[in-house]
Amino acid sequence: MSLVIVGSVGLDTIYTPQGEIHDALGGSAIYGALSGSHFCPVSIVGVVGSDFPLEGMKLLTDNGIDTSGIAVLKGKTFRWAGRYNNWNKAETIFTELNVFADFSPSMPASCKCCNSLLLGNIHPSLQLQVLSQITSYAHLACDTMNYWINLCPDELAKVIGSVDIVFMNEDEVKDWTGKNNVFSAARAILSSGPKWVIVKRGEYGSVAISPTYMFFSPAYPVENVVDPTGAGDSYAGAFMAYLANYPELTPQLIHSAVRYGTILAARNVQRFSVQGLIGLSQNEIDADKENLIKWTT
Repeated sequence: MSLVIVGSVGLDTIYTPQGEIHDALGGSAIYGALSGSHFCPVSIVGVVGSDFPLEGMKLLTDNGIDTSGIAVLKGKTFRWAGRYNNWNKAETIFTELNVFADFSPSMPASCKCCNSLLLGNIHPSLQLQVLSQITSYAHLACDTMNYWINLCPDELAKVIGSVDIVFMNEDEVKDWTGKNNVFSAARAILSSGPKWVIVKRGEYGSVAISPTYMFFSPAYPVENVVDPTGAGDSYAGAFMAYLANYPELTPQLIHSAVRYGTILAARNVQRFSVQGLIGLSQNEIDADKENLIKWTT
């Protein structure tokens, strides 16, 4: 009952109408792991530079996250800076790949066979490298973005055809398939192999689509958004960590996974960086879930 996340580990500088933060923990693997750690043991496979703060690594281990798959290389850690004038879209100020530019994922023996594997939003060639190393997983998932859709569609197609679950937002499913309708686009993705497509819709929630089923969930209401960075990664991390506790995918489990993903994404956006994901009790998370059910039924 464990989750492995392969993705970026970085330091973010973020500007929003609520303030700013510099060199804060970021990256798809960090958000996903801290979110998922509320549901099962989590391991990260990634890379950082020699400048990565010791307190950052300690925060991960203090939250029960296995960091043995994080390589520490001489040089600088991946950095990203962004500004939010619109809560739904960040304006990138700069991206510095640094040691991440030469990242070649090497899966520790303990990560080659687990319950859930989440391929974070990284180059599809790296996602394929991971898939070539694993031996056994109950649930395989990938996340992606328009940049990879446009840059390397052939490699991305191989990844999508190899996983059970695909996470994309509305624009991405349309761009990937060339269809203007989210539902027909999701159907086209399902025809290439995955069992479920999870369409992230930002403030409008999400929809989980299989060949025979759909489940809609609104976003959890948040009155004071502070920093939306990592919301999608937090969603995916909680989703896959919850599923790691079960061997089969059923509509009922997908319902709960969607709701838990929705809740952790909402918790994430209420504070800067990863602060909204730590210090939560299971009772708080479950209470949010019950509220979400009550408000939407």
